[in-house]
Amino acid sequence: MTTGERKREFQIALIPGDGIGPEVVEATIPILEKVVRKVGHSITWREFPWGCDYFLATGRMMPEDGLERLRPLDAILLGAIGSPGVPDYISVGGLILPIRRGFDQYVNLRPMRTLPGVESPLVRRTGSDLDLICVRENSEGEYVGKGGRHEIGSAEEWAEQTAVFTRRGIARIVRFAFELASRRPRRLLASATKSNALQYSMVLWDEVVEEVASRYPHVEWRPYHVDALAARMVSHPDTLDLIVASNLFGDILTDLGAALTGSLGLAPGANLNPDGQYPSMFEPIHGSAPDIAGTGTANPIGTLWAGALMLDHLGLREAHDQLLGAIGRVLAAGTIRTPDLGGSARTSELATAITAEL
Repeated sequence: MTTGERKREFQIALIPGDGIGPEVVEATIPILEKVVRKVGHSITWREFPWGCDYFLATGRMMPEDGLERLRPLDAILLGAIGSPGVPDYISVGGLILPIRRGFDQYVNLRPMRTLPGVESPLVRRTGSDLDLICVRENSEGEYVGKGGRHEIGSAEEWAEQTAVFTRRGIARIVRFAFELASRRPRRLLASATKSNALQYSMVLWDEVVEEVASRYPHVEWRPYHVDALAARMVSHPDTLDLIVASNLFGDILTDLGAALTGSLGLAPGANLNPDGQYPSMFEPIHGSAPDIAGTGTANPIGTLWAGALMLDHLGLREAHDQLLGAIGRVLAAGTIRTPDLGGSARTSELATAITAEL
């Protein structure tokens, strides 16, 4: 905390959720509290027991006034959502998507970086060789939920799923991406498209990207068909830096990116309302992993990194850097790793080691 800066108590909503969500959140809370104290501030948590158990008890993933309860808080930390007993379209569609849309969290930010000492399973690179970030459109596109099923149960049954792209929606996510690219050392941007096959939505996407790009002559950019871009992420990741993509394309590319960095358990995500009108939400991109829930072996780093993104968003860059530094030193030592990274450590052991590094 700098001289003259007032100590602040941040009010954070906590939604542990399902499966391994409560386990990784439990490991994350004391570490975030410690690093925030180190920079002279504090966190107060407001926990909400929403998720699939709440759905099975009430018929809803969160109460009708859920958004109103979250609205006055500074940010939201989410563990994981999903359960074998609840269809994904209900769990995600009943909690995550309403929060993203209701709070206009139109930026989904997902870093994809190989952390110290972690080897990528495909390109066999370590350290900073793989350092990408995806700016994913988070409010429209392929996930707007428009469409339906028809003639259900008959031999002629058919379904339609309609994507909706607006000039406004594309322009604001692309502007955010170019602004971020202009602050990164390489000033390099790739736009994921598929305008050779999607002659309406992706043609509009390409047109808007080109219009916005004309205002950023200092940023080098080019469009890639999304399939070619996926291949390039595997074969030549060093030619990429920042990727801007639609809702669906960004979702797929970032799961690929997480695999390339060594484990889905390492990957964080931020759902941002850049204007600060509403709280933003931070979460690991892994799911609830019911196969390992309750074993105490889940990797907490994705949640910790998501927490670090939250701290950065709240203006605590120093705390963000300290936390990522501690994570990096523990991983570089190579002695304490959870099973997804080839080790045998428990969630609590990895968290304890990271706490000690702080």
